Amino acid sequence: MSTLRFYAIKESLNRKAIKIEEPKRRSEGFAANVFNQNAMRQYLTKTAYASVTDAIEKGTKIDRDTADHISTGMKEWAISKGATHYTHWFQPLTGTTAEKHDAFFEPIGDGLAIEKFGGGQLVQQEPDASSFPNGGIRNTFEARGYTAWDPTSPAFIYGTTLCIPTVFVSYTGEALDNKTPLLRALQAIDAAAVDVCKYFDKNVKKVNASLGWEQEYFLIDRALAVSRPDITLTGRTLLGHSAAKGQQLDDHYFGSIPKRAMSFMQDLENECLLLGIPVKTRHNEVAPNQFELAPIYEEANLAVDHNSLLMDVMERVGERHDLKVLLHEKPFAGVNGSGKHNNWSLSTDTGINLLGPGKTPMSNLQFLTFFINTIKAVMDNEELLRASVASAGNDHRLGANEAPPAIISVFIGEQLTNVLNELEHVTNGKLTPQEKTDLKLNVVGKIPEILLDNTDRNRTSPFAFTGNKFEFRAVGSLANCANPMTVLNTIVAKQLIMFKEEVDALIKAKKLKKDEAIFNVLREYIKVSKRILFEGNGYSEAWEKEAEKRGLSNNKTTPEALKVKVSDRVVALFEEMGVMNKVESKARYEIEMEEYVLRIQIEGRVLGDIARNHVVPIVVKYQNVLIENVKGLKEIYGAGFKKHAKEQLNLIEDISRRLEVINSTITQMIEERKKANKIEDVEEKAHAYCHKVRPLFQDIRYHCDKLELLVDDKLWPLTKYRELLFTK
Repeated sequence: MSTLRFYAIKESLNRKAIKIEEPKRRSEGFAANVFNQNAMRQYLTKTAYASVTDAIEKGTKIDRDTADHISTGMKEWAISKGATHYTHWFQPLTGTTAEKHDAFFEPIGDGLAIEKFGGGQLVQQEPDASSFPNGGIRNTFEARGYTAWDPTSPAFIYGTTLCIPTVFVSYTGEALDNKTPLLRALQAIDAAAVDVCKYFDKNVKKVNASLGWEQEYFLIDRALAVSRPDITLTGRTLLGHSAAKGQQLDDHYFGSIPKRAMSFMQDLENECLLLGIPVKTRHNEVAPNQFELAPIYEEANLAVDHNSLLMDVMERVGERHDLKVLLHEKPFAGVNGSGKHNNWSLSTDTGINLLGPGKTPMSNLQFLTFFINTIKAVMDNEELLRASVASAGNDHRLGANEAPPAIISVFIGEQLTNVLNELEHVTNGKLTPQEKTDLKLNVVGKIPEILLDNTDRNRTSPFAFTGNKFEFRAVGSLANCANPMTVLNTIVAKQLIMFKEEVDALIKAKKLKKDEAIFNVLREYIKVSKRILFEGNGYSEAWEKEAEKRGLSNNKTTPEALKVKVSDRVVALFEEMGVMNKVESKARYEIEMEEYVLRIQIEGRVLGDIARNHVVPIVVKYQNVLIENVKGLKEIYGAGFKKHAKEQLNLIEDISRRLEVINSTITQMIEERKKANKIEDVEEKAHAYCHKVRPLFQDIRYHCDKLELLVDDKLWPLTKYRELLFTK
């Protein structure tokens, strides 16, 4: 009997749901551990409070004297909440968060000590940058890097540590994190959108990008997870035959939440609320033991920070409940993977959602302006948008039954398609009074009514309009939202700048009125953007062929997808928009390609280890049992034993054949890895791992999974899918 597997199953079956005390009113404890405006009003002077507010709203700098006042107030607040340490909390290019804790405690001599935290510690620190991914920005022997306070994302207390969200840059100023380019992109979209908004409302002074993410994840018992080396080391199962029952009946989706999962969710939500993460929705997802959590929308930078924080909190809360949270995009073959849909919109400081129609023709024209410009931005940059969600894990998910394909397209629904078709036929040039009336009443004026009934969605669309926002569905569950949000806000900002230039040029050259100029430019955008619009089944072969005719990219693997990031056009785009310089763009490309290589490399090593050291020995042991059985039959029946041992002999032969394939394929995989590791160019190495190493995984898995069905269940060493997915 396989002791570890059956011990894990026994442990998991004996677990009981932990009782969680729910607050009477969740609103009362919301953001209790966040140094937000309420806390700042209590602990800061009026001058210090005004300085932080100006930094958040206007981007003004905070001087060192004021920073000392702010740090004193922040320290006193944190200590009153039980904090003993502080840390700069940042997001290096590892895909996770990073922190180094320092105590407030500081000796002052004569056996005395004080709690100290000054403006210098708040505003800037110097973590060792040499061990973080940098893509060649710095040499190994150069260790200096800087973290700098980001006032737009409030400090918070987690455990007994004051966490201060920061950017992370190199000694020479290049970004070494996900936050810095995002902040620059948000500045770009703010400036560009405000300029366009002035056509419709002169009072608009600021535009914020908003983000609402939907986090999908799996929950499995921690003992079961530990019993699987592949889950422990890679976050997914590299072997495992599908269970007889999977998600065929759709009985898990939106079903009654299992007790242990509900207890975990309640505990997680309580933690999130204290940290100011406005969690709102929880439910079962399609696959067994798969769930989803979603918050209320927030400003994009804060939303990204909250999602990064959430993924860390999920793991820690899971430990309390003896549960393992799986965030990999495809932890189990044959059932749905996990995404992180990014719902994106733009809103003004006057309270208007720019992707939501209003009550007047002017507000609806504003909606159309931002709606059509977004579509045009996606069309011009569809390959870059695909690259923003590329990863080894997401390669397994994109194009599968529950996820959008690797082809980027935009779904807007039949009604809005009809609106764009009508706008396309607007007269080119000045509008007659009748045309103006028809546009206002019959096209623009009816948009709110149309959207009231436009509730259907296309699950196969990577980028869909869903009423008052765009939903970027291709983002993977393990991804940092900063990457796709940086790209999306940058390309829309660039598009809005071009739009304004064209409108202003028409007004000046043709002496058109503002509305006429806007309609004329939008009309041309509709014409050229048609190839990105698609309302049908994104999974079909017909769409692949159609997309190819339209000239849309279909980069199915990460090495193919990432290449566009270092194209001259994309590098120039990021430089022009002030989001990333050439050095930063190329560094990120190298880091992401290297990460791809390392993930495939680790998976290959783990797969070879499990197959040779777990599966093969047990299979040989079982085969020996069969051989002894055949020997016994021979002793009983003599020369005629084959008639009675036919099935056993066939099974022995089948096992031998599969063992031979497994061993020879593992040897081949190791040789291909050795060849790939000798390649110095990171792009060439990534392609070698993608096309030479990774395809061998499936051959090894196929035969191991077939052996799982042949070998005595009591002997099989790996916890099976039915146990991983259906143990509640």
